[in-house]
Amino acid sequence: MPQDGGEGKQGEEAENMAAWLLGIKTLRIQPYNLPPLGPHDVKVQLKAVGICGSDVHHFKTMRCANFIVKKPMVIGHECAGIIEEVGSEVKSLVAGDRVALEPGISCQKCDLCKEGRYNLCLEMKFFGSPPTNGSLANKVVHPASLCFKLPDNVSLEEGAMCEPLSVGVHACRRANIGPQTNVLIVGAGPIGLVTMLAARAFGAPRIVIVDVDDCRLSVAKDLSVDEAIQVSTNIEDIGEEVARIQNAIGSEIDVSFDCVGFNKTMSTALNATRAGGKVCLVGLGQSQMTVPLTPTAAREVDVIGIFRYRNTWPICIEFLRTGKIDVKPLITHRFGFTQEGVEKAFETSAHGSNAIKVMFNM
Repeated sequence: MPQDGGEGKQGEEAENMAAWLLGIKTLRIQPYNLPPLGPHDVKVQLKAVGICGSDVHHFKTMRCANFIVKKPMVIGHECAGIIEEVGSEVKSLVAGDRVALEPGISCQKCDLCKEGRYNLCLEMKFFGSPPTNGSLANKVVHPASLCFKLPDNVSLEEGAMCEPLSVGVHACRRANIGPQTNVLIVGAGPIGLVTMLAARAFGAPRIVIVDVDDCRLSVAKDLSVDEAIQVSTNIEDIGEEVARIQNAIGSEIDVSFDCVGFNKTMSTALNATRAGGKVCLVGLGQSQMTVPLTPTAAREVDVIGIFRYRNTWPICIEFLRTGKIDVKPLITHRFGFTQEGVEKAFETSAHGSNAIKVMFNM
């Protein structure tokens, strides 16, 4: 069930603490009272929580796209922890189980939910997306059906990384990535890198990644991308850069993922993709974009979008268990759950040029 920061709880629950976003660049660790444990819920003691780009947007501007923070809100949604207590009807989990949490609670009643596209549910209650409180806390109460048990060889940090990895997995599913799909990734930030890892796990034989930041490209190289190309922010450079990208991949690009979401990045992806290919828009850097679609239509390039993910935790955990995907190199910074640690972590994530994934060890 969604978390409620109500008042009046006594005893143990009153001691639960969370990081509350109170204003622009203002975070405070304060008490966070949990709702009663429902019959189908579990109480989780959180151990690893990552910072997402949307968390940074909320931290810097009190909004992310059309989601606006209008009252104090607990932040965070990438998380894993240990089951402390289970509801009376929970049979799949027991106290002591290590779990990764899927952060969105859909209504399960609307047409989209019934179709299995629950990520598009208009009534979604998603950790750390206003007005729903998030998971940067000592403990949360969450539906047992959204808590996935981790194998012994998958750490809690890796469990928390299932959330960003799910974005890449969902994107690859939407684009039908397979062993005959050559891929371009535009943007080597955290989501671009997990999309690259997912594409490789789905069998993509050749992957090229581009970014303006050489530091992030070096991380992609360490993760064994086939080619990493530094590009500019100048939209007039698209023609030359597309030629470099196509030459680097050595064959036609079947699918491009724009993991940034700017006019220039989308134009690059559209121009670089072969006729009859696909462009998947993953990043939402601009709320509105203006791109040349007429040439794209003439070449029958399909443009698809994604929003978060659905039914991805089991496959993410399996990729991690088997070693088909290794997310550990993406965790570049770690902080403790203290007032100073929270402030430094968010400043690092917002401004650190070498920060890929900032993780809290709770």
